[in-house]
Amino acid sequence: MRSRSNSGVRLDGYARLVQETILCHQNPVTGLLPASAQKKDAWVRDNVYSVLAVWALGMAYRKNADRDEDKAKAYELEQSVVKLMQGLLQCMMRQVAKVEKFKHTQSTADCLHAKYHTPTCATVVGDDQWGHLQVDATSMYLLTLAQMTASGLCIISNLDEVAFIQNLVFYIEAAYKVADYGMWERGDKTNQGIPELNGSSVGIAKAALEAIDELDLFGAHGGPKSVIHVLPDEVEHCQSILCSMLPRASTSKEMDAGLLSVISYPAFAVEDADLVAITKSEIISRLQGRYGCCRFIRDGYLCPKEDPSRLHYDPAELKLFENIECEWPVFWTYLILDGVFAGDQVQVQEYREALEGILIRGKNGIKLMPEIYAVPHDKVEEEYRNPHSVDRVAMGQLPHMWGQSLYILGCLLAEGFLAPGEIDPLNRRFSTNFKPDVVVQVCVVAESEGIKELLRDHGVVVQTMSEVLPIRVMPARILSHVYVKLGNCKKLNLSGRPYRHIGVLGTSKFYEIRNRSYIFTPQFLDQHHFYLALDNQMIVEMLRTELAYLSSCWRMTGRPTVAFPITHSMLVEDGDAIDPCILATLRKLQDGYFAGARVQMSDLSSVQTTSFHTHLSFLDEEDDDGLLEDEEEDDDYDQESTICGPSGGTKDMFDQYLTQLLHSTTTKCHLPPIQRGQHHVFSAEHTTRDILSFMAQVQGLDVPKSPLYLSVTHFKNKHRKGLNLLEIPPLPQHGPNVKQHKSHSAADLHLPRDSQGNTDFAALVRQLRECPTLQDQADILYILYAMKGADWLVELSGPGQGGVTVRSLLEELYIQAGSCNEWGLIRYISGILRKRVEVLAEACTDLISHHKQLTVGLPPEPRERVITIPLPPEELNTLIYEASGQDISIAVLTQEIMVYLAMYVRSQPALFGDMLRLRIGLIMQVMATELARSLHCSGEEASESLMSLSPFEMKNLLHHILSGKEFGVERSVRPFQSTATSPAISIHELGHTGATKTERTGIHKLKSEIKQIFSGGHSLSSNVTSPRSTRCSSPSTPSGILSPVGHSVGDGQLHWEDRQGQWLRRRRLDGAINRAPVGFYQKVWKILQKCHGLSIDGYVLPSSTTREMTEGEIKFAVQVESVLNHVPQPEYRQLLVETVMVLGLLADVDVDSIGGIIHVDRILHLANDLFLSDQKSHSASDYFLEKDPATGICNFFYDSAPSGSFGTMTYLSKAAITYVQDFLPSSSCLMQ
Repeated sequence: MRSRSNSGVRLDGYARLVQETILCHQNPVTGLLPASAQKKDAWVRDNVYSVLAVWALGMAYRKNADRDEDKAKAYELEQSVVKLMQGLLQCMMRQVAKVEKFKHTQSTADCLHAKYHTPTCATVVGDDQWGHLQVDATSMYLLTLAQMTASGLCIISNLDEVAFIQNLVFYIEAAYKVADYGMWERGDKTNQGIPELNGSSVGIAKAALEAIDELDLFGAHGGPKSVIHVLPDEVEHCQSILCSMLPRASTSKEMDAGLLSVISYPAFAVEDADLVAITKSEIISRLQGRYGCCRFIRDGYLCPKEDPSRLHYDPAELKLFENIECEWPVFWTYLILDGVFAGDQVQVQEYREALEGILIRGKNGIKLMPEIYAVPHDKVEEEYRNPHSVDRVAMGQLPHMWGQSLYILGCLLAEGFLAPGEIDPLNRRFSTNFKPDVVVQVCVVAESEGIKELLRDHGVVVQTMSEVLPIRVMPARILSHVYVKLGNCKKLNLSGRPYRHIGVLGTSKFYEIRNRSYIFTPQFLDQHHFYLALDNQMIVEMLRTELAYLSSCWRMTGRPTVAFPITHSMLVEDGDAIDPCILATLRKLQDGYFAGARVQMSDLSSVQTTSFHTHLSFLDEEDDDGLLEDEEEDDDYDQESTICGPSGGTKDMFDQYLTQLLHSTTTKCHLPPIQRGQHHVFSAEHTTRDILSFMAQVQGLDVPKSPLYLSVTHFKNKHRKGLNLLEIPPLPQHGPNVKQHKSHSAADLHLPRDSQGNTDFAALVRQLRECPTLQDQADILYILYAMKGADWLVELSGPGQGGVTVRSLLEELYIQAGSCNEWGLIRYISGILRKRVEVLAEACTDLISHHKQLTVGLPPEPRERVITIPLPPEELNTLIYEASGQDISIAVLTQEIMVYLAMYVRSQPALFGDMLRLRIGLIMQVMATELARSLHCSGEEASESLMSLSPFEMKNLLHHILSGKEFGVERSVRPFQSTATSPAISIHELGHTGATKTERTGIHKLKSEIKQIFSGGHSLSSNVTSPRSTRCSSPSTPSGILSPVGHSVGDGQLHWEDRQGQWLRRRRLDGAINRAPVGFYQKVWKILQKCHGLSIDGYVLPSSTTREMTEGEIKFAVQVESVLNHVPQPEYRQLLVETVMVLGLLADVDVDSIGGIIHVDRILHLANDLFLSDQKSHSASDYFLEKDPATGICNFFYDSAPSGSFGTMTYLSKAAITYVQDFLPSSSCLMQ
């Protein structure tokens, strides 16, 4: 008999260890593993981790087989792995209805369970009795399934299972916008069942999506039907969200050791080597102890101060857990594996030795991995005083099966039984390797021969759509429909992929369907869905963004190919020339470099060989039966998802399918032609706004008029009454007044009446047939929409001649308004049709993952709604419309601004500085205010101008608001001069007196009116109804007094005017967009450590907040913001912020306390009094001493720079020291 080699003997030792610690617990029927002897249920995540060692040992035996028994042992181990993976699949397939539902809702109530009954695969607790939504667990299963399949194991056995796995891909592909309970099943660390966006879930989902893409689940025995498809844009979303979060783990956790699984084995999800190094060093420096790493700061699990009788923690209780958190040895196994994959032998040796010292020796000397090491009850105080000094005791599960498995895996790798590539056959470990430069291929295609000729005249040679055949060019929405067929399985009642936006990575490759080549134009060019694609300048801007995105994010073999069609909408109005901005873009593309991306302009046929190709086998001929059936897809925009039966003929079924999809979105002309300058059907004194208001009442909505109406009356004649965006509304009416208002509106609208006095709809339709203006057509259609519904048939050709639905007519009007660039009307119709930006949920998630909160709707609360976690698209859309009240225009503009904010937070995150909460309603107010300031016009005109801006101009205006820089608007005759001066004049007078053009360009005069505008716009946020807060200020307020009225001052006045209003405007803008200085929230935390609380405008932020939250937590910053947001005046808010920053300097002084409740307002008023006394001592006139009646602060104090002898910081420092001097050490230099 051949003797056993030394390596064989050691391998047998590991086999005995695996058998006695893992496989002995495997259920013989289901193959599942219980968590431990005490916890009998089978957790998905624990099972997957626990079986990794079994899989690795099987491969090690196969590789190092000394004899036939070793091969038999390898087979036995591999089949144990297959049985467990199939058992988990059985558990999940029993919940197939949840997978189907979750794809659409992403709700915690519709998710797969986190644990199952080990002997039967049944569920063990109810949907609401556990934090089941753990995207990382499902993702970990898919990632491991992909790796095991690639290594040669056959786990999936039929096409129904393939369809289920494809739907699990759809289940996890939205991980970047799903708030879940994370890998510790707790969600927010207070353990109160609050889900949050977790970096670990996003990272493992990203890795799983990449690993399983284009993988054949039948391995070497498969074919096209068993291949899994993943859309690359979903992967990239996860990547960008993950990178924006790291090294932070979630909103409530600054750092989490679980991220080791994301930055290293098994996920290798982060491609930025520097970010990997930063995250790893943060975990080691902040979480590592003598026995492992704690999971996160203030983790109370099993620590001596935890109350085992309840699951949740009281907020102030979390402070008790600091420095005594339990340490988990399992994290050292991750660091051993990290060292193996990085080739760092020193790290491997260091952690293996450390781990050997804390393993428990069991029966027969086997090494067991304990779950945790905890501080003994009698040593707690000592550990508080000297962290990491006390000897800890092992607690929890023994062995901790997940940790035991990773320990064995690390040993097999470290001792050379396996190479890293054998447990990572998909090569995920190379994720941080250098990526070559990407060249983006741009293929410009003309819609018609005429456009081709126009382009040729300018030296741009392109092909037409018909000339590129047999390659077919299709819009991106068709690809969305095609993907709905993916993963369809009638037996399991699975519908496939929900109808969703396809990103530019998905449209930048060729698709092979039934031996034909298709390429799809980018989604941003699709005018059917949202109006951004109607603006040519916006198209150029989005092309610039998408090309830069492609060049940095493309990971597939071959080059990305963008098909860019030149359509009739890209011509100037009379259609005889290409829009100059499109032409300029084409010339830049010809140069080979655009928006920082290397590009190559070419025709489609010549780039086919260098492009990436995807074969969509699920659309092959044998699937024809299900191709032309009626479906109910998740399409909110139009009815293109309802596919009629075949129209006959001999054409290929797939061709018929595509033809019907295309035809379902073409609009026929039914409305009368538009004539400019015609009269209006409705009363000239009433705007579209009144129609909206009246129709809301008809539908029984008792909604008061919004305090901030964004007018959409760009098309009215000049005598038609408008409403002011910036004025304070009257209080909501109640009782009999409401009824009177209703009847008044109805009478004023002059709707046609029949003999019974009811609305005569036939007469209304006749008016529609004859009315010549876009605005009136929209008004009539809205009345019909509100009173009769979207599907009511309008018989434009006369009774009995067949009708067209109101929705179809609105779609037609939308296209006409788009061709005329009537942006106010376009936004109005988009609101009526409740159009939704396709990337709305993604935009919202982008902002939230960059640690921003959003509010939608106009101030004050409760109408203004806060968004703190990603929401499903439908829920988000509904929330926006609810928060906007009856004003559909505000709802549409909210979506638009949210998309622009997301664009900027991705491309220019520095713009957002320390802005934590983005209040979109306030941002709209600020935009209107800035327009009024720059155009030197009334709030009413500014409202109209704002709604009539093109999307490109709107995006630019938003950029100026965020950057805080001066900007000009085209209506001015010459550029603004910052040194211009002008006489004092109120905003009301400016609108109605003959101000000269020179005066209208004076920057200081425009700055001066901002006070009136802002005091009207921003006092809304606190629901102040005092007369002092109304827009028409008294002459004594700082509403535009630039030179003293009735006073004579010397030359100093002109010198002061050189900078007048700059700091006031700066503070107002920063206050309105909630900008805080760098390190502000950390300073507040330090102050609260040394006092009982901070009182701001009557609201107290207690020091107990620091017992729940750490200084770097987003949750803490949110708490501070919630107190500051009660301050109505933005400039007053900013001075309070400056006051707190000064207090922060005092908190750094080495004293234990600086007082009880510190009233920040009092310190600010004390500083204001010191400023006034200084001014008086310099014989300042009454003009310089004027106070803002709302706050009592001197207007010139608001407009003082922070630095300098008369700067705000000088006075705030003196006031703060005076206020807390009793607590400071005595020193003669403090008050200098």
